[in-house]
Amino acid sequence: GDAVHHTFFEMLGNFSFGDYFKREAITWAWEFLTEVLEINPDHLWTSIYLDDDEAYDIWANEVKFPPERIVRLGEDKNYWPANAPSKGQNGDCGPCNEIFLDVTPEKGMPEDPAWSIAHDSNRFVEIWNLVFTQFDRQEDGTLVPLPSKNIDTGMGLERTIAVLQGTPTNYETDLFLPIIEQIEKLSGQKYGSDEAVDRSIRVIADHIRSAVFAIADGVMPSNIGRGYVLRRLIRNSVVKGRQMGLTKPFMAGIVPVVVEIMGDVYPEIADRQGCILALIH
Repeated sequence: GDAVHHTFFEMLGNFSFGDYFKREAITWAWEFLTEVLEINPDHLWTSIYLDDDEAYDIWANEVKFPPERIVRLGEDKNYWPANAPSKGQNGDCGPCNEIFLDVTPEKGMPEDPAWSIAHDSNRFVEIWNLVFTQFDRQEDGTLVPLPSKNIDTGMGLERTIAVLQGTPTNYETDLFLPIIEQIEKLSGQKYGSDEAVDRSIRVIADHIRSAVFAIADGVMPSNIGRGYVLRRLIRNSVVKGRQMGLTKPFMAGIVPVVVEIMGDVYPEIADRQGCILALIH
């Protein structure tokens, strides 16, 4: 029920398996954020792994990014998998490079930028993650450079839309607002008037998207595996609905709104709407 995590979300990104590496990944990310999305470059920060001087050099000397807005963080924050150098797992791994938006730049330079980037998610919102898969971790902890270095980049659509639309959370964007308005209509409750109600509305809005897509993909509610996850999503939504006074079945009443928002891009949810409605009630 928080404002930034979802059970269903859309990832945007790109991969490279030995074709291009850090220089291109960083410069293209910067170009996309500042020129295509037109995010104010003065409000962006970046975090790199402690000893990733190669990434630092590209940011500082090629992107011409202000060095005071580049922070170095440890393997718990800026490595994939997290803590891989010291704790494993063995196999492919590498440093990460994350890009953040400062949503309250009027506060000025934080007292401890590295701490703020790592922990103050209310101020610094991570909008892009670049993973530089460049090592093969051995059983003894040795990091052997991969002959073919890989890139895996990603950004969350919901969070990006919130940034572009200037909304307090993902739930006020046009990806979610029509769903929330339908829940308000069905329940008679108003989003933004009570924190407990808001949490319930967010849970239902999130879970209904997950359930619609899971069922369209052929998942059936059951007691095992992915079917159990779907069942829990539906049950949790019903419980949250009851807490808001929704005693009659209401989930099916939200499905058409999800289909209207996303059915153009994902025609399978429109095609299978009848099946989805038969399972969600």
